[in-house]
Amino acid sequence: MSRLFLFVFMIVVIQRLVELVVANRNEKWIRSNGAVEIGASHYKWMVLMHTAFFVSLLFEVLVFERPLSPFWGVLLGIFLLMQVLRVWCLSSLGKFWNTKILILPGADVQKKGPYRWIRHPNYVIVTTELIVLPLLFSAYFTAGLFLLLNIWMLSVRIPAEERALRELTNYNEVF
Repeated sequence: MSRLFLFVFMIVVIQRLVELVVANRNEKWIRSNGAVEIGASHYKWMVLMHTAFFVSLLFEVLVFERPLSPFWGVLLGIFLLMQVLRVWCLSSLGKFWNTKILILPGADVQKKGPYRWIRHPNYVIVTTELIVLPLLFSAYFTAGLFLLLNIWMLSVRIPAEERALRELTNYNEVF
C-alpha cells in the first residue's frame, strides 16, 4: 500500500509544482500589464497551509501505516474528477489564473468554463481534494485538520478576492 500511496503522492506533488511554474509565468505576464496584488499578507499562510498538508499526509500515512480506504474506488473517482475540473478551471482562466490574487484593473471578469455557474470553482475543487486525498488513505487527522484550516483560509481569501474584483473590474455587472 505504501508504494501506491507514494506513487499518488508524488504525482500530486509534481502536479502542484507544475501549477506553480504556470502561476509564476502568469504572474509575470499579468504584473507586466499592470496587475495589483491583493491579499499578499495571507498568501504566505496559504502556502504554509498547503505545504503542511502534504507533510501531514505523508507523515500520517507512512508513520501510522494507514490502510487504503475500503471506499477507495469512489474516493479515487472523486479525486480524478477533481483533477479534470482543476484543469478546466485553469484553462478557462488562461493567463489570468494564479495562486495569488492578482487583479488587472479594468479587465473583464472571465466567465468561461465552470465560472459560468459558480464564482470560485477552484476553491471547491481544492477543498474537495483536501478531504478526499487523505480519506483515500485513511488519514483522518489530516483530512479533519486541513478541512478546518482551509475553511479559515477561505474565510479570509474569498472576501478579499471578491472585494478586489468588485472594486477593480466589471465583477458587479457579470455577477
